[in-house]
Formats: sequence, C-alpha cells, structure tokens
Amino acid sequence: MQKGKINVTTENIFPIIKKFLYSDHEIFLREMISNSIDATQKLKTLQSVGDFKGEIKDPIIRVKLDKKKKTLTFSDNGVGMTGDEIKQYINQIAFSSAEEFLEKYKDKANALIGHFGLGFYSAFMVSDKVEIHSRSYKSKTKPVKWSCDGSPEYILEEIKKENIGTDVILHIDKDSKEFLEESRINELLRKYSRYLPIPIAFGKEKEWKDGKEVETGKDNIINIIKPAWTRKPAELKDEDYLEFYKDLYPLQEDPLFYIHLNVDYPFNLTGILYFPRITNQIEVQKNKIQLFSNQVYVTDSVEGIMPEFLTLLHGVLDSPDIPLNISRSFLQNDSNVKKISSHINKKVADRLNDIFKKDRKKFENKWDDLKLFIEYGMISEEKFYDRAEKFALLKNTDDKYFTFEEYEKLIKDNQTDKNKTLVYLYATNKDEQYSFIEAAKSKGYDVLLMDGHLDTHFLSHLEQKFKDSRFVRVDSEVVDKLVMKEDEQESKLTSGQQNFLKSVLTGPLTAKESFDVVFESMSENESPMLVTQSEFTRRMKDMSALGGGGMSFYGNLPDRFKLVVNSNHPLISKVLEDLDKKLGKDLKGFNEKTDSLEKHKSELLKTHEGKKDEDIKQEEKDKLEDFEKKINKLNAKKTDMLDKYGRENDLVCQLTDLALLSNNMLKGENLTKFVKRSIDLI
Repeated sequence: MQKGKINVTTENIFPIIKKFLYSDHEIFLREMISNSIDATQKLKTLQSVGDFKGEIKDPIIRVKLDKKKKTLTFSDNGVGMTGDEIKQYINQIAFSSAEEFLEKYKDKANALIGHFGLGFYSAFMVSDKVEIHSRSYKSKTKPVKWSCDGSPEYILEEIKKENIGTDVILHIDKDSKEFLEESRINELLRKYSRYLPIPIAFGKEKEWKDGKEVETGKDNIINIIKPAWTRKPAELKDEDYLEFYKDLYPLQEDPLFYIHLNVDYPFNLTGILYFPRITNQIEVQKNKIQLFSNQVYVTDSVEGIMPEFLTLLHGVLDSPDIPLNISRSFLQNDSNVKKISSHINKKVADRLNDIFKKDRKKFENKWDDLKLFIEYGMISEEKFYDRAEKFALLKNTDDKYFTFEEYEKLIKDNQTDKNKTLVYLYATNKDEQYSFIEAAKSKGYDVLLMDGHLDTHFLSHLEQKFKDSRFVRVDSEVVDKLVMKEDEQESKLTSGQQNFLKSVLTGPLTAKESFDVVFESMSENESPMLVTQSEFTRRMKDMSALGGGGMSFYGNLPDRFKLVVNSNHPLISKVLEDLDKKLGKDLKGFNEKTDSLEKHKSELLKTHEGKKDEDIKQEEKDKLEDFEKKINKLNAKKTDMLDKYGRENDLVCQLTDLALLSNNMLKGENLTKFVKRSIDLI
C-alpha cells in the first residue's frame, strides 16, 4: 500500500473544485460517463492497431446506485489503468491522458470525449470520498485501488479484480442526497447520456406483474447507440427523422421539415435541425437545440453557434471542433464557431430555397408557420436576407402568395402615388378591418395580410430595402388618401360650416380628447364618417409592444385617432340642414355677438400698434382682457350647445357609432345603445 499527496499547486484545490469548477454539480455524472466511454473507445482503438491482442467483450457501461451504502458506481470494461498510470493521470491534476492518447493515435483513435484532466475531479463536488478500482489491459500488471477523501492525501493499493476495466465509486456526501434517488439519476442519464455510442445500463427493466412493478433480468439500457444524426442521410427515411424528433420532444407537434447537417471540412459538424410549428410564445421555443460533443450532451444554449434567428429551431448539433470551457457549457470566441454559424445560415437558406423551387405549393402551405423564422432571419442577418429574398413570400387578404418581385409587378400601375412612391397596403386583421379592405379593393387596390408576430418590424425593414416604397395600413386613412393621386374633389362645406359641425359630431364621443375631427372631400358613395389612426404612431406603438429597441417612449403615449368626415356625403349635409333648422337663430346670435366683440378687440389692438407694453394704459389692458373673456365665454357656450345637440341627435349618434363600429371601437353600454337606437330608427 502506498500513501502520498496529489500533485497540486495549492492545498485549496478541492474546495475550489467543489464550489466553482462547474456551474451545475450534476455535471459530475456526464464526466464520469465520458471517462468510461473514453476508456472503452481506447481499448477498441488499441485492438484495431494490434496493441491489444485480447478479446473484447460486448462493451457496456454500468451505473449502479446503492442507497443504503450511499454510493453511486460507474463501471466499464475498457482499457483500465495501472498503478503508475493512476499516479500520472489522477494524481497530477490537469494532466490529460486523453490528449496524450489522441496525439499517439490521432489517425486511428475513436472519438474521445474527455480532454480536460479535471473532469474526473468533478466527482468531489458531490462526494466526500471517491474510489477507483481498475485493472489494465496490459498483461502482467496488478489491479489497483485508489481512494481519496477530498483532501490532497490519497491511498493506492493492490486489490483483486478479475476483469479488465474500471469501477469509480462515489460516496455521496450529505449535501448531495438528491443523487441517491433513482428518478434523479434516470433524469440525468437521459439528459447527458441519451445518445452515447456505448450501451449504458442503469438497473434492470421493469414490468407490471400481479398489480405491481417488478424487475426483469434484462439490463435497462437508457441510451440510443446510433442516433439519427450520426447516420448518413441516405440511410434514413422521413419516418426515422420524425421518430427521432419525437424522442427529443415527446409532447411536441410534428415539425414542418428538417435539415440534416453533415460537414467534415473545414470543420466537423453533424446534426439535424427541425422547423417546429410556432405558437404565439416565441421565447418559450428557445433553448430547444441541444449541443453535443461526440454524442456527449453539452448544453442547450447555442446562441454562440447558431445565428440568433435560428435559435427558434429544434434539434441537435454535434461538433468536436467547438471550443468549450472546463465545464463544456459556455462557448468561447473562436474562428471555427463563426465558420460553423455561417455554414448553418447558408445551409438553412439553401434548404428553404430548394423546397420553394421543387414544390412551391407545399412551400406556400407551410408559409404561415415558416415566416416567423424567415422574417426574423431577414431582419437580423444581412446575408440571410440576400439569400431569402428569392423565396420569401407576401400573402394578401385573398390568401394568395407572391414573391417580392411578383407583388411589385402586381401593384405598380395602380398603387404608385403622385410622388412616384409605390404604396403597399396592408391589414393586420381581416375581420376587424374588413370595411377598410373592401373600400381599398373597390378602388382596384390589393391589400396584404400582415398578421404575424414580427410583421410590424418586418415591414419597417422592407421599407428600408424596397426602393421608393412605403407600407400603409389600410385603416390609417380614408381610401382616397391611401394612395394620393393628382386629382382632388372639392368640398361642399365651407370652413365655417365645418367648424360648426366639429363640436356636433364629437358630441356623442365619450373620449373627445382622443379624437381630432378632419373633413375630407370624398365621393358621395364613400362612408359619411370613418375613424383612422396615424400610420406612424400606431406602428411605433405596435413595435413597442413587441419590444422594439428604443420604442418604449411610444408605448406610453395615449392613443389618438382621426374622426374623418366626408364633407360631400348627403347625410353630413342633412346633419347641417337639421342643425340650421334647430339652432340656426341661436348660432347666428352667438356669431353676431362674437363678431362684434372681435371687431372692438381688433380696433383696440390697432391703437396699440407701435407702442411698448409700458406705454399702454392699464385701463386699455383690462378692457382687452375683458373682450377675450367674453369671446371665450360665448365660444364655450356655443360649443356646449353644439355638443349637447350632437349627443341628443339620433342621426349624429348613429353616424358616429357606425364609424366607431367599423373600427371595432364600439363596446359595452355604447354598443347596447347603438343596437336599441338602430331598432328604433328602423
């Protein structure tokens, strides 16, 4: 028996390992399994080159849990270690046997996972004692046992062990009791070892017998030895890809389609990426791509490798060329990573373009599910935009699909305004904006449907890309102003008549401060009144709601609308006629009094021309202020009278409510009143 000290640079290495070596203590299980895989792969390599003449039994790694003894054991029938090798590889922290082995057998070695030296010591994060029982493949060597209690002191002694291989026994400490639960180990084995290339057995398979669960004599193999991404695409059918997807995501809907990656130059990368069906929660879908290194699970945070927009995809990536830190969980800046990211970007674009070319109908059928990925990519990645503009589609309110080039040709003649700007009309909800869509169609215009998660951001991005073009929501203006032409109709109302009607028509509104009344000269066949909202303000608010950078200011602004009055509509003329009959004399009286006061005020102001403020008598200043007060008082009375008239006039109320209703803004009590009034009018 030998006693000695582990060769470390500080006495505090174990507390550091225990607390800070890995971000998650559960990683120890991955490291133990990885070491067992390495040992097994090494023996295969040694046999293939003739350095091991013996017979290799069916390779298997066994994980055994003993709750009573508080131990967790990892056993392999791999290469094993001699006492000298344990001294070299275990006692000298950070010296990696895998790296030395790789250098010697770099052309023939099977994939080796562990190459960090410190991986074994992750066992001390959850153990107060660790033992190694090992017998080397080398003949005439004695099996040995190494043990350490988490201090630099160790014991190395000879033992009896018949079979080649290694058993690592972890004596789980009191703070890590969770790792003595079968369900927890099952969970971690599935997470970290589900797709490893050597069978991993954890206990025996169970079955129901006589109303209870009993063990069978068959090993419970927890992993899939040859997962789909490690096989050649020619070997796989669509059912194989779907089956693998269901193993990865048991409760997910079937994916739209997949992309199989298989690259060996200038870097190694394999994997399968799936386009899932997206729900309305974008963030929930992130972190669904699993990163592996030679089939060992590493992380599901792949933002450093995947272009940002593709983090919404599902699937696996496997590459030994991606540099990882000591815990294999954080990516570093590296040229290989950038190359891989660029390759994935191109591969996805090529695959989408192939589907579009080969079966456009199939592509169109999947567009509503695909467009989130594509729009996200076109917004965030310039290179992807350049590739995707060939197959990206625009969908109109008639459910027809167009490429950018096709749609430009469709609308160019009729939707170019007087400033030579091409106007893309769009709606965000076919039902709520139906009347505006129909009005636009009656003019021969085509209307796009932009009702996706990112459409507001996307159309703003397209405005920067499309030459001499702008996007206008179909309910942001009256139809004659959506695409401004040279000819404008004359108004039947004078400016004075319009001023009278402003207060009348806003009378029924419960939130008058949110509306600006605007008179437009439209055809008599158009609606008498409409409610619109500024394209700029609404778009900024929409982008703010989606979390657009720097847009939070707009999100806090109150909503403002335009109450657009068709000054040429017969019903508006009728409102004016009824108003004149009912309040004509009163209004005339108000106007005469107001005109008289304005006249006196104007005459007084003329006498002040050229005078300094201090030269004007206080008596004249008081008189001027008195004129202002009287004029304001008369105007307030007139406004109140007109407002009251509007609130009590059924025709005015009906016209205003119809305008609100067409914009889905009439609700609650006001909607009930509208229905009752409509019945009464009928």
